[in-house]
Amino acid sequence: MERSPGEGPSPMDQPSAPSDPTDQPPAGHAKPDPGSGGQPAGPGAAGEALAVLTSFGRRLLVLIPVYLAGAVGLSVGFVLFGLALYLGWRRVRDEKERSLRAARQLLDDEEQLTAKTLYMSHRELPAWVSFPDVEKAEWLNKIVAQVWPFLGQYMEKLLAETVAPAVRGSNPHLQTFTFTRVELGEKPLRIIGVKVHPGQRKEQILLDLNISYVGDVQIDVEVKKYFCKAGVKGMQLHGVLRVILEPLIGDLPIVGAVSMFFIRRPTLDINWTGMTNLLDIPGLSSLSDTMIMDSIAAFLVLPNRLLVPLVPDLQDVAQLRSPLPRGIIRIHLLAARGLSSKDKYVKGLIEGKSDPYALVRLGTQTFCSRVIDEELNPQWGETYEVMVHEVPGQEIEVEVFDKDPDKDDFLGRMKLDVGKVLQAGVLDDWFPLQGGQGQVHLRLEWLSLLSDAEKLEQVLQWNRGVSSRPEPPSAAILVIYLDRAQDLPLKKGNKEPNPMVQLSIQDVTQESKAVYSTNCPVWEEAFRFFLQDPQSQELDVQVKDDSRALTLGALTLPLARLLTAPELILDQWFQLSSSGPNSRLYMKLVMRILYLDSSEICFSTMPGYPGAWDVDSENPQRGSSVDAPPRPCHTTPDSQFGTEHVLRIHVLEAQDLIAKDRFLGGLVKGKSDPYVKLKLAGRSFRSHVVREDLNPRWNEVFEVIVTSVPGQELEVEVFDKDLDKDDFLGRYKVSLTTVLNSGFLDEWLTLEDVPSGRLHLRLERLTPRPTAAELEEVLQVNSLIQTQKSADLAVALLSIYMERAEDLPLQKGTKQPSPYATLTVGDTSHKTKTISQTSAPVWDESASFLVRKPHTESLELQILVSQHSGVEAHSHSYSHSSSSLSEEPELSGGRPHFTSSAPELRQRLTHVDSPLEAPARPLGQVKLTVWYYSEERKLVSIVHGCRALRQNGRDPPDPYVSLLLLPDKNRGTKRKTSQKKRTLSPEFNERFEWELPLDEAQRRKLDVSVKSNSSFMSRERELLGKVQLDLAETDLSQGIARWYDLMDDKDKGSS
Repeated sequence: MERSPGEGPSPMDQPSAPSDPTDQPPAGHAKPDPGSGGQPAGPGAAGEALAVLTSFGRRLLVLIPVYLAGAVGLSVGFVLFGLALYLGWRRVRDEKERSLRAARQLLDDEEQLTAKTLYMSHRELPAWVSFPDVEKAEWLNKIVAQVWPFLGQYMEKLLAETVAPAVRGSNPHLQTFTFTRVELGEKPLRIIGVKVHPGQRKEQILLDLNISYVGDVQIDVEVKKYFCKAGVKGMQLHGVLRVILEPLIGDLPIVGAVSMFFIRRPTLDINWTGMTNLLDIPGLSSLSDTMIMDSIAAFLVLPNRLLVPLVPDLQDVAQLRSPLPRGIIRIHLLAARGLSSKDKYVKGLIEGKSDPYALVRLGTQTFCSRVIDEELNPQWGETYEVMVHEVPGQEIEVEVFDKDPDKDDFLGRMKLDVGKVLQAGVLDDWFPLQGGQGQVHLRLEWLSLLSDAEKLEQVLQWNRGVSSRPEPPSAAILVIYLDRAQDLPLKKGNKEPNPMVQLSIQDVTQESKAVYSTNCPVWEEAFRFFLQDPQSQELDVQVKDDSRALTLGALTLPLARLLTAPELILDQWFQLSSSGPNSRLYMKLVMRILYLDSSEICFSTMPGYPGAWDVDSENPQRGSSVDAPPRPCHTTPDSQFGTEHVLRIHVLEAQDLIAKDRFLGGLVKGKSDPYVKLKLAGRSFRSHVVREDLNPRWNEVFEVIVTSVPGQELEVEVFDKDLDKDDFLGRYKVSLTTVLNSGFLDEWLTLEDVPSGRLHLRLERLTPRPTAAELEEVLQVNSLIQTQKSADLAVALLSIYMERAEDLPLQKGTKQPSPYATLTVGDTSHKTKTISQTSAPVWDESASFLVRKPHTESLELQILVSQHSGVEAHSHSYSHSSSSLSEEPELSGGRPHFTSSAPELRQRLTHVDSPLEAPARPLGQVKLTVWYYSEERKLVSIVHGCRALRQNGRDPPDPYVSLLLLPDKNRGTKRKTSQKKRTLSPEFNERFEWELPLDEAQRRKLDVSVKSNSSFMSRERELLGKVQLDLAETDLSQGIARWYDLMDDKDKGSS
């Protein structure tokens, strides 16, 4: 019933409970009965009259309480109090009715929305409906369901006959390991959708299977020795499985092999039973449930693959199991901004900031940045390199967290498909963080893989000018396919070994699996390494027993051998040393040069590449960051040439370093033996060791040539010298921007990543001036600097620009040479790139040298010809004293520009080609430092290395250096360095001492011989060259490193 606006409330007016309007229509709105013939209904009019009388009666009842109060004699306050109670009750009831109506309306709306959503979800659920390229696979699920019981039988056989013996042999505590029950259950794996990637490669078929497995699998294991039972009861697995059918062949079954892997880590949940008992077994106590889950999940993800050959004698199985990466992505994690604040203080009353760090992932490759304390806009400036195996599919994921003592807070994540990086080449952008606020700044570079070493020198030169942390940028990758070994030596008692292999390049070591009880193991594994400089790095291979105590064989392979191999590949047997006579190892080594091709990088702004752009250059990839620039338009370098600075680094002292030395098993705490390592512009320096001191004073000076490239940093690390492995005492990175702008920096630097310690550094920027008027003043100032190496401080900077050569002589009459040039000033050399098969090479390279003694030092230029085997066929040398540089028009201003005419160049070289005169340096050189240590009454000699040694056979020699104090020829005065394998420029850096008085030392002669083993079975030694130093004519107080010319046995004079 409706109330008119003029009617007031009535105490008896109690509305009935709300009813559903669809159950019964209101009486006032009832429709007339069609059967009544349209006549008015009498009962309806009577009902309306009754309603009017009822309403009038209710209003009369309101006056009854007032009448009774007056009759009894109560005051008006009682009436007002009763009226207030009634109004309050009525208000509460109205509120309750309003809430009930709103709840019912909400329920009706929810039912309608749920029905509509369920209808849409049923339509959108199948992936093959939402995504047209994902197809329905119900027919495949029916096949899997029928095959599932037979697959269970195969799994039971596989686990019992293959997996169980391997587990028993892997650990002596698991010799009683058995599978007691293997059941895959009745719930088969389901394939939700299938996506086919057409047009990738013609010799393969690529599928993506969206799989979901919620199974009732039950697998029980038992270790009877420890009365331990464990197992798996139920498992869930969800993810996208990529299946590759390759190679396609022209014979049945058409497909040669099937490869399977997960592009991204799947969701895996295993219900373990008895896991606590299993982890109590010795040898397994260090594991945990989480570690086991992570290991299983990672085993299924790239670069790990499951390969199933379908045809016998399939070629290149190793490449199918571990193919070469599609490319490398260099990830520059630069900064973030606008991050959310997670730190709270005083129980949340005071809001702080965050301590952000980032996790960078691609497949199983994970990197963690350093933590920036109290910063919502952190600057990381870190670089990582990841291998990309599948495009499309793999994603770069960056997660940002706030570092906390208990649990790190999540700040956001971003994901990016690697296909976008491949398409762009270089991608530099701010990416929004999902699940949080803020953005992260990434620079992503796609590095292609080149199968020739033509651009290696350019890549190396580019990398030297790039500041990268925590590791320097890589120039190449090395993929090692470890196949098998033969005839390895047996263990004691003629027991079969359990061989495994350790492969090491510098400080990175990887290990193969162990193959049990055989001396002819088959591994078939692949290993991948990043290389910073393949010209100087070596691969060290150690074949050991699984206990790591017994070495079964060793191999050291210089990676420079691959640079001359066809397509940078070595696929052969390698003879093992320190092993049996027939022990050998079969490996395939594949090197690829990392090449960045991006037109967005302006090459002219980078150091070391002078010259303006030539529009008519034949170089098709103009603007590449590592490609050779075109020839300059003029005969002189551009304005960028000769603008380098010299940074003088004073390593003074340190305070409050950490004590790392321990004695008596750690019961007695000692101190440390600290030293400092510096890294800048591709060079590294190291101070001397201060023994037993936590507040050492070094007072050493180092100098390095730097350019104005932004982003350069000086990396400083402090270590404690130990016999085995040096302990870390802290690090700090100094930006050179402030030093290059102000010219001076003198600060105490607080060491990072350690509880305490600080280092005192002084940095000076020295700007060269094109005048010799202040030379004597500079020499005098350097002599006043109180350091251990004040005599080695530079006084001048020599910049040289090598442009081209013309009309070089041909090889063997008509063969074009492959020339390169070397520039040497003092003990510093620069080698240009090799120009293949031309008598008119164009280098367009620059080099800078520190000049310490301009009156006596000389500049040496050599033009050498390289053969495919690495042998220097012949050389032309030209040297000039630095003191006469001003007399040569071509060398004026410290910028020698070798663009003279061919007759003039040949005129300077004729004296070394004439057969009437012996060549000046046909046997190479040896670098020595000789001085007398008066405090200990010792004659000290350091053999640094050799260069340009001769080669008499097909293979390079295995050189070592022998030293003898004449006239004595007994063993008491004989010293010998270690032997270097197959090199013409060995580096030794070994120190030797003789105890004798100074006057006796000055009466001796030091005989230095460079020798090589003639053959593996012979004790005969081949003399490569020798030199005799008359110590009476040598200044034994200075201790300066010098290069000495090697002569044959008939002429032993010193340089």
